[in-house]
Amino acid sequence: MIKELKAEEFEAELKNNDTVLFDFYGVWCMPCKMLAGVLEKADKTLEGKLTIAKIDVDTSTELVKKVGVLTTPTLIVYKNGEEVERAVGFRQEKQILDMVTKYLN
Repeated sequence: MIKELKAEEFEAELKNNDTVLFDFYGVWCMPCKMLAGVLEKADKTLEGKLTIAKIDVDTSTELVKKVGVLTTPTLIVYKNGEEVERAVGFRQEKQILDMVTKYLN
């Protein structure tokens, strides 16, 4: 299940999970809307092996600045609390799976 997070939940999510894929998106962003369906498919394929969390850039501006998100959509993989990979723009499911599976235990 994909989580919708507020900025203040970001740090807790990092602490509570080994590997997290964050989707920084805008509700007005068409590629973000297209990516949402792809992330749903990837989430089903991964069967709970990875936490996927969405963060709205318009309601989380301080966090967006802190992690250096400049455009949407931006996908960031964190492993053990550290950023390990980042992708900007729309991605297909295979690209997302390739991006995250190498970090799963």
